[in-house]
Amino acid sequence: MSAQQWYMAIGGNQLGPVSEQEVISSIENGTADGNTLVFTAGMTNWTPIAAVPSLSAYLKGGAAPPPPPMPGKVRTAHEIDFRIYGEDMQFVELELDPGESAVAEAGSMMYMTDGIQMETVFGDGSQQSRSGGIMGALMGAGKRLLTGESLFMTVFTNGGAGRHRVAFAAPYAGRILALDLAGLGGHLICQKDSFLCAARGVSIGIAFQRKIGAGLFGGEGFIMQKLEGDGLCFAHAGGMVHPLELRAGETLRVDTGCLVALQPTVQYDIEFVGKVKTALFGGEGLFFATLRGPGKVWLQSLPLSRLADRIYKAAPAAGGKRVGEGSVLGGLGGLLDGDN
Repeated sequence: MSAQQWYMAIGGNQLGPVSEQEVISSIENGTADGNTLVFTAGMTNWTPIAAVPSLSAYLKGGAAPPPPPMPGKVRTAHEIDFRIYGEDMQFVELELDPGESAVAEAGSMMYMTDGIQMETVFGDGSQQSRSGGIMGALMGAGKRLLTGESLFMTVFTNGGAGRHRVAFAAPYAGRILALDLAGLGGHLICQKDSFLCAARGVSIGIAFQRKIGAGLFGGEGFIMQKLEGDGLCFAHAGGMVHPLELRAGETLRVDTGCLVALQPTVQYDIEFVGKVKTALFGGEGLFFATLRGPGKVWLQSLPLSRLADRIYKAAPAAGGKRVGEGSVLGGLGGLLDGDN
């Protein structure tokens, strides 16, 4: 499979072509920062890493201003600035101008300054829900109920005179993705629990799997989340995140739990592993997710279900036990230190 090719400008020299993973590695080892210019297919000019959503998430606390809207178009969603902090347990801090708002899932807020006003709303808090009146709110709430989320969302608005901040934390170890819907065709499909927060104006709805195989065995059921609008949104993924650009007709098979998000142009289906012995004893499950381009997909290295399964199997209540660790006294040491 041919990966997307990037070019970098470092120290007055042009490097490339390199893969997106090599660009990310350069960010993580300090060779590149938010001001480093990069270029890839689809861009009209060299762009700072801080203004590329798929790369800015890997900056270590560096400011990542949202890229400007396309010429001739004005965003309908609120324009917000943000910074992503941390390595494995990340949080995102949003900086709001007076009157600007962000929407988030209940319970994800970490902190906010005194100028931020918090309001719980029925539905997804988007402009579409408000303009539709009661029926619009009911539709937004119904969509969220089908995805297993709360009927309510929380809106954080800057009601002060100056700029104020509100931060949202990831629920478990992983990465926070900054996704600009204006540059992704206006909508994105993602797993149900990945949404963290967004600029107000982004609609959080549902996407039905049209193929029964994908619905029954795809790990996400018939329903996934659909993010629509032209604003910034933030999703969380477990472990490391690996974005891939699929060309037309290009196919990728992945573990069903490792899929975080995909553009609607990507065809999503389920494929049996092929051999009964492999399915039963291979430890990889019975089905793969088959993704066919064109479009972009985001994969995660550590799905929450895989992490939870390992923790459950290691728990003493489930018959798990320590192997090769702890006291030289063995079982007696376990009793003394409270592990048995």
